[in-house]
Amino acid sequence: MAVIGVNPGWEWSAENAGTLFATYAGLLYLTPILGGMIADKFLGYRNAVAVGALIMTLGHALMAIETEASLYGGLALLVIGTGFFKPTMTSIISEMYKDLPEKKDGAYTIFYMGVNAGAFFGMMLCGYLAEKIGWSWGFGLAGIFMMLGLLQFWFSKPLFGEIGSAPKKEEKSKPQTSQLDTLEDISSDDEKQPKETLNPFTTFDKVFTVLSVIFGLVFLLHGPFAINGVPLIPDFFGIYSDGEEILSPKITFILIGLVVFFFPLIISRISRYERVIRHRMITVVIFAFFTIFFWMSFEQGASSLVIFARDFTDRILEGSAATTFLVIDLLLTFTPLIIITWVLIKLWGASAKIIRLSNIILVVCFMGIWGLAIWKTNRDLNTKSYELTVAMHVTPDLDKDGKQKVDKKTGELLFAKTPVTVAMEKTLTDSDSVEIVTKTIGEYKELIPGNEILATFELGAFRYVDEVKEGMILKQIEQHPGKSSPIIKATLGEVAGNEVEITTSWFSILNSFFIIAFASLFSKWWESKYNPSAAVKYGLGLIVMALGFGILAIGANGLEEGMRVSLVWLVFAYLFHTLGELCLSPVGLSYVSKLVPARMIGFMFGMWYLAIAIGNYAAGYLGGKIETIQEQYSMSTFFLIFTIIPIFMGIVIILLNPMFKRLMHGVR
Repeated sequence: MAVIGVNPGWEWSAENAGTLFATYAGLLYLTPILGGMIADKFLGYRNAVAVGALIMTLGHALMAIETEASLYGGLALLVIGTGFFKPTMTSIISEMYKDLPEKKDGAYTIFYMGVNAGAFFGMMLCGYLAEKIGWSWGFGLAGIFMMLGLLQFWFSKPLFGEIGSAPKKEEKSKPQTSQLDTLEDISSDDEKQPKETLNPFTTFDKVFTVLSVIFGLVFLLHGPFAINGVPLIPDFFGIYSDGEEILSPKITFILIGLVVFFFPLIISRISRYERVIRHRMITVVIFAFFTIFFWMSFEQGASSLVIFARDFTDRILEGSAATTFLVIDLLLTFTPLIIITWVLIKLWGASAKIIRLSNIILVVCFMGIWGLAIWKTNRDLNTKSYELTVAMHVTPDLDKDGKQKVDKKTGELLFAKTPVTVAMEKTLTDSDSVEIVTKTIGEYKELIPGNEILATFELGAFRYVDEVKEGMILKQIEQHPGKSSPIIKATLGEVAGNEVEITTSWFSILNSFFIIAFASLFSKWWESKYNPSAAVKYGLGLIVMALGFGILAIGANGLEEGMRVSLVWLVFAYLFHTLGELCLSPVGLSYVSKLVPARMIGFMFGMWYLAIAIGNYAAGYLGGKIETIQEQYSMSTFFLIFTIIPIFMGIVIILLNPMFKRLMHGVR
């Protein structure tokens, strides 16, 4: 993205941005392991939630400053805050319903829906502010609502009683027990499951655990440090032949960590258990392996699909298409908001006397959400499309080898057209080819046809520059003296109708919306007699999710630079991704708790989160390659990678279903 403009970026490449996201996403699934341990032993769940929320608030505040240092600092605080927040919220719910196991599934369903409702409105409103007004507004709004949420949670303590409070000294000294300590399962051979024998962590286990963690952290942090010229992994880790790199230092480094430390640690721990427990733990390890491929593909929604939506999807709608979208967006925005508001009114009536101050803060939050939703809708409804007469500099469209591109269908030479900026006007000569064309520009403010206006051309669209934005751009030029002004002089024509520019972040709300829409349907499926086995659910999750990428591969067929596809392709892709997630989500962590003995629960949860972290890291790393693969091969090739691999892995795990049934020894 350009470093100068109405809403500029820092001119990072997609690859560098993907590397940073890979590190961030990987760490998000590792810090909860440590955060959960601190909450268990010292803080208690409620205090840990408060600490995590406060740290995340500070993280968003730092990111609102918009400097590279504050970006790194803000992301670091978000990772640390999530480490406290993520594991403890679910632990509080578990503790609240420990004596009501029959109601626990319903409680987790409400929690899951609440999380997705928050994600839905957060991405919709914060993303809209960030793209339409400025990035600091988006991050700032997220920080404000995080702080209000923290206060609302803190003043609701009377509802919890002693639930989630800090452990007392005598509680710390008591040995921890679990239902798994006393549970007797019936194996497939009708043999009673023997109780877990004592299997303490040896010095070997502890040392290799620490070394595995160190290797993992160095691997995750290497990318951002390397971007800034301080690589953590030296080049001598690479494998070379005749001067050519066979394996990069980063890949070799993590392979050494896995083979020398992590795999021996897993084998050492599992091999010391008796046969039935050992088989069940092996099942968890295999499931964890397949988990990597799911999240590697699914989390493209936060990396490559954002770039695809921004640069290759037609997000500017006019006429009937704009009207249709506005109606759909109106329903998407206000229908869930009305339902949630009604639920909160009912909750107010039930808890007003107990947590009055907490409820007042909650009302303030939702008044803010209503206000922002109405402001956003009004802005979109009143954005008009104007004709714009602008000069375009015509030059040969060159490929990466410097040769002029040719239209594959007609054989004609292709030319690139670039808007003539104020800076370019001074350098153009009589030999330069300039063409006067009519384009469109969308603007919320009332503009006067016939006037000359200032504009910029960003992400495939012309954007109006008023006096305030012009001052911002001039200030950016002062800060980057090597950059030329992106300001364009153009003549405004007649009103062409309504126009809507769909924000890139709008597509990210689709996952949350589809989860809310289909979660109950899948819940009924799992409770019916047609409930498939764990392996089949996993396989279906991988295959259905991959079909979403198959849809994109078809939609992107023949897509070249400058071309854009209909937004319908992305909508259907997100639909299939969500359906795949709903197939797979019941399997994950629930089977860890079912199959693993109490003494190994924490260790295996850590291993499971490590698998998700690896998948998220791979998603960010591969997502950053979208432009490179598109240039060297095609956009379809990029999406086929995430179509073929998950489908293959899904078929494999379904075929392994009989083996899993034997290894699980009766656990369903």
